[in-house]
Amino acid sequence: MSEDKLMYQIGLTLIPGVGDVLGRKLVSLFGSAEAVFKEPRNHLKKMPRIGEFLAQAVGKREILLRAEREISFIERYHITPLFFQDTGYPHRLKHCLDSPLLLYYKGTADLNSNRVVGIVGTRKATDYGKGVTRDLVSGLLHQQVLVVSGLAYGIDSYAHRFSLEMGLNTIGVLGHGLDTVYPWLHRTLAEKMLNQGGLVTEFLSKARPDRSNFPKRNRIIAGLCDTIIVVEAGRKGGALITAEIANSYNRDVFAVPGRVNDPFSDGTNYLIRTNRAALIQKAEDIEYLMGWKNTSISNQPSQRKIFIEMTVEEELIVSVLQKNGQLAIDEICIRTETPMSKVSSSLLNLEFEGIVKCSPGMVYSLQ
Repeated sequence: MSEDKLMYQIGLTLIPGVGDVLGRKLVSLFGSAEAVFKEPRNHLKKMPRIGEFLAQAVGKREILLRAEREISFIERYHITPLFFQDTGYPHRLKHCLDSPLLLYYKGTADLNSNRVVGIVGTRKATDYGKGVTRDLVSGLLHQQVLVVSGLAYGIDSYAHRFSLEMGLNTIGVLGHGLDTVYPWLHRTLAEKMLNQGGLVTEFLSKARPDRSNFPKRNRIIAGLCDTIIVVEAGRKGGALITAEIANSYNRDVFAVPGRVNDPFSDGTNYLIRTNRAALIQKAEDIEYLMGWKNTSISNQPSQRKIFIEMTVEEELIVSVLQKNGQLAIDEICIRTETPMSKVSSSLLNLEFEGIVKCSPGMVYSLQ
């Protein structure tokens, strides 16, 4: 990616009043982040409701100067910026209406892994919660899941630690920039995760871990995952916010029950009681409910059928999936320039032949 292109993408996120939803609309309207900045100011002023402040903002040189400083930071520390239009942007997150325009990622794991599980909970984890977390991570080991959490005290940190211990990749989603680690006591844990997973954030360097950042962080956790598991939680806190967001994204939400008089299980029991989460007791429950029971992920590539007669559309879809690994159905339509009706029919035929498989969220990959 050219520095100029990235500079304008970062700059777009810095325009006051332009959030993720509006930013997408502007890119769709003008064609790119750069085009937004280069559009004549008198044209911008004519846009209903946002024109005047948008025209003023794109003319402020300090926005692009700040973006240039961030590029220097990105290059120095080998950080990967992911704009929402980029191929490497997490496809699960991309389809969430309020997903970040731009992510900053450092690590080794594939954010588009086949199976991604979020494990969250209270900062004041009990021995019961720690034990359940260990058992869940251990039980999902053969599924080679990517474990996502928030690097916070308590259940989050244990989810990361047990994943590292058992050889699973794990991603920490931060509520601040990649120039620091919060809480500071987790800096060693974070360093280990860079070699067996990674760290991701929507915040620029120098962004402080302000309280208002963490609900934003929680939506990224929910959007990155196929499912969210709440192990222990009170009635208030980030874990229940993450679960609520996950429900709004149509993600599967699971919760581990606890004793009725335990304040650290009050939140999980509430999620179950109000049908906001399905009750689980062990990893096998997750596998069954997610349809993973008899489909463990193997490190060995599966043998695909050969000498299958395919249509032109089917050959094109297979070619695109070979190149990209896995894609949502609408992304396949875009890349193959084929109508949804034909893509749906072709994917169904390819599924019957055992050539492709469909994951939750209408995400397709080769068998």
